[in-house]
Amino acid sequence: MKKLLLPTSIVGSLPKPAWLAPPEKLWSPWKLEGDQLLEGKQDALRISLQEQQLADLDIICDGEQTRQHFVTTFIEHLSGVDFENRKTVKIRNRYDASVPVVVGEVARQKAVFVEDAKFLRKQTNKPIKWALPGPLTMVDTLYDDHYKSREKLAWEFAKALNQEARELQDAGVDIIQFDEPAFNVFFDEVNDWGMAALERAIEGLHCQTAVHICYGYGIQANTDWKKTLGSEWRQYEEIFPKIQKSKIDVVSLECHNSNVPLNLMELVRGKKVMVGAIDVATNIIETPEEVADTLRKALEFVDAENLYPSTNCGMAPLSRNVARGKLSALSAGAEIIRKELGISLNINNGVHTSMEE
Repeated sequence: MKKLLLPTSIVGSLPKPAWLAPPEKLWSPWKLEGDQLLEGKQDALRISLQEQQLADLDIICDGEQTRQHFVTTFIEHLSGVDFENRKTVKIRNRYDASVPVVVGEVARQKAVFVEDAKFLRKQTNKPIKWALPGPLTMVDTLYDDHYKSREKLAWEFAKALNQEARELQDAGVDIIQFDEPAFNVFFDEVNDWGMAALERAIEGLHCQTAVHICYGYGIQANTDWKKTLGSEWRQYEEIFPKIQKSKIDVVSLECHNSNVPLNLMELVRGKKVMVGAIDVATNIIETPEEVADTLRKALEFVDAENLYPSTNCGMAPLSRNVARGKLSALSAGAEIIRKELGISLNINNGVHTSMEE
């Protein structure tokens, strides 16, 4: 995959059009049914693609336009899960949610996102990225009434995810991203078996793989939790050493407007790093210079060829206008740094600012 220095992308979701689902909320119900819903999802995906292209993003994703939620939509297509008789659990020890129940052996019966990925692949020649939920986060987003073991359930999810990931790769996806916000909470599980389950999910893949670990969507439960974390958020310190030893290619983390010490990125030196330079927990649109400032600071700990400017998390709960502004700021901020690096590199070393993967 040929790419520009500092390739930009978003982490996952973009707001859905109001005619498809009620805006600015998670688990938003569809307004359409049947064939109209399928057509509406594809139309929304086209819009998402166009907005990313108009903002000059370098790596394109689906904006999660065809799914209600980044975790449960995948689970809906697995056997052994009851969505009718739900139970309430506390997700990531922060907020209560009504979730499906595992009642039997879980297994992937058919492809979940592969047709959507093929559709996106036909719409653009740019590299495309697809997000899947990670095994540990899936375990933490339902009630297990069958395995009675988070580790055993995670391993079964990892097998299903690997099947899906292999087909997404064959459909032309260049980067498969696994969303693991639970990695920032359950450190013992990450180190005991969570990282191993994620590596099972990427087994046999030759496309790039990424793990996204943040402090959550910009919803009240997450912003309240952040207020309890003190002046330094050092959660990444607990898990980065394990990730550094893994086969994962790219690590995505939250940076802008966070209290994460940026020097923690030294713990994954050599990995590609998706540096979150856009705060998704505010409606304030960053200036290009603010984005550039975050990226400059990150460059102290990430080699330029490994820095991927990105958002802190998904933007589903934001308005479409705010999301558009943030996309444009991300691209403009990255371009500022490219020009600065281009001048420096060309004068000092005669090195090109583009590269081949």
